[in-house]
Amino acid sequence: MKVLVTGGAGFIGSHLCQKLIKKGIQTVVLDNLSVGKKENISPDSEFVKGDIQDLDLVKKVVGGVEAVYHLAANVTIRGSVDKFYEDAQTNIMGTLNLLRACKGSPVKKFIFSSSMAVYADSPDPTPISENWAKEPISPYGIAKLASERYVLVAGKQMGISPTVLRFFNIYGPNQTYTPYVGVITIFINRLLANQSLSIFGDGEQKRDFVYVGDIAEAASRVLESEAAGQIMNVGTGKPTSVNQIANLLIKKIRPEVKPDYQEAHPGELRYSIADPSLLEKITSFKPQTRLEDKIDEVIEEIKKQK
Repeated sequence: MKVLVTGGAGFIGSHLCQKLIKKGIQTVVLDNLSVGKKENISPDSEFVKGDIQDLDLVKKVVGGVEAVYHLAANVTIRGSVDKFYEDAQTNIMGTLNLLRACKGSPVKKFIFSSSMAVYADSPDPTPISENWAKEPISPYGIAKLASERYVLVAGKQMGISPTVLRFFNIYGPNQTYTPYVGVITIFINRLLANQSLSIFGDGEQKRDFVYVGDIAEAASRVLESEAAGQIMNVGTGKPTSVNQIANLLIKKIRPEVKPDYQEAHPGELRYSIADPSLLEKITSFKPQTRLEDKIDEVIEEIKKQK
């Protein structure tokens, strides 16, 4: 099988390509390198530099593959609040352009990477299923929810098997450092650079932190499973507070640091924990990696980049 991975030079996409290649699947990477890095691309992948909004290019690329993993996106909840138009242009219209290009192509499976940002906030850190209320509070979440529904409806109409994976908070090596995405990567970079550590809100907001290797394994199994038309959470089911993350990293890197608490950002959920039972039922996979077992790996990887 030959598959296209949009955003394959990015954090999740590069790990996914490595996983697919190990399983004997040919990969084609489409990435404009606005965030992704060329060095993240496996030499065993075919690389096409370009944007998902370039219809002629996308038509050419999907003409030679049997499945699509669509990961290319503007991935920033905070950034989407100020740049909602640009967010929608890439995350909604880019997805529609890719779907449009797939019409009449050899593509039989379309796997869309969505987000926990589509959900309404939860009153407590209890794991939520895929049936939890969809009331996104950020433009990013709105765009992801709209794209999900386009993928499910248009995919079926075109005879393509669609699947939606809702990723929760992903961490791991090779995540591009920005001030907006990936609290673990942000905290590690700031501590290593002797900068202050800002926590927005009281720090007791809880997240489901899932290792990127588990994300890649879960996504790769969709190709082998009967997941047509399914929406699945990808997370651990375990809540961890931002304060816990900060304290863990401070202890390991700069024990003398005291966090700087600032006003909470709009558009961010208080509690967001996955119930991954449907994923396990369909793919026989449940993320098992513990944060405590991988955090040193992430720290060391970021140190090498300094």
